[in-house]
Parts: sequence; C-alpha cells; structure tokens
Amino acid sequence: MKVVDVLGPMMDSIEEKSGFAPKNEAGLIHALDHDYFKRVEAVEFAVKYDDGKNPLGLLKADVVIIGVSRTSKTPLSMYLAHKQLKVANVPLVPEIAPPEELFKVPPHKIIGLLIDPFKLNQIRTARLKTMGLADTATYADVKRINEELEYAQGIMRRIHCTIINVSNRAIEETAGLIMEYVQKNKNRG
Repeated sequence: MKVVDVLGPMMDSIEEKSGFAPKNEAGLIHALDHDYFKRVEAVEFAVKYDDGKNPLGLLKADVVIIGVSRTSKTPLSMYLAHKQLKVANVPLVPEIAPPEELFKVPPHKIIGLLIDPFKLNQIRTARLKTMGLADTATYADVKRINEELEYAQGIMRRIHCTIINVSNRAIEETAGLIMEYVQKNKNRG
C-alpha cells in the first residue's frame, strides 16, 4: 500500500507563515469548554421558555422578547441563545392575557418587537400558503393585524420596555441591537 502525506507540506507552510506550530491534539476545534456549556444551557433555556410555554422562566431570563405572531421571536431567541443569552419569549394575542410574571420582569430586560402591518400581512400570507391554507384567513387580514399591533403596543407602553421595529431588519441586525442593549444595562440587575 502506498502512503502519501498530503497535509504535511501544507501544515509546514502554515507554520512557516504564521509562526505557530501545530498542537497535534485531536478535537481542539470542538473543545468542550465553559463557553460551550453556557451556550448549550442558553439554547435549552430558549427552547423550554419559547412562545410563553412556561411563564416561570420569564423572571430567570436575561432577556424577554414580546411581540405578535411572526415577528421572529423564536428565531431571534435561538440566535441570542447561541450568543449565551438566556431568552424567553411571549406572544402577544389580544384574546389571551399575558402572564402576570411578565409584569414582574424589570422593564430593561424586556424587548418589544413591532413590524409594519403590510409587511406582516405579506409574511403571514406566505405562511398560510406554505401550510396549504387560504390566504383570506383572519390571521393575515390587515385590519386584524392592526388590532394585534395596537394591543401589543399598549402592553409594551404599560411595561415601559424598549421597542424595536423589525420591519426591514435581518435577525442578526435585531440581535445585534439587543446584545448592545443588554451589555449597556448589564449592571442594572
């Protein structure tokens, strides 16, 4: 059997250019360090306290995200969890009172998400189509969407939380704003 060292010359070149010798330890890329375990803990937290499932988590969260359906609360929670933040999120629906625990969370730990009603209409209409439902459902009706957004704004004003308009923002951009806000308020408790 013929053996050819294809990595050796490449590793020698990298060592020569960088000035760093290889550590020759398997698994360094996927090291199970403190940051890894904090990230896993934050992801598990975000899953457990997603979509208002368990309001007890609201008081334990680093950040609580609130907003109407389809404002990217869950994807944003997961993204922030990968940045080691414990995030809970609560949907705001006019027919369902928010959990009382929400009103016990310090306002600086709550982020409200708002969106342009016509943008939300497009998102919800597309969602209905992917589910095989008629796009005429109340869920995508602009009048209903405006009612939901007014209700959500009322709750956000009552709580005195920071509000972010996510209409034309990528999740990464919104997450960046939230991380800056969390960092700025870190010492408030």
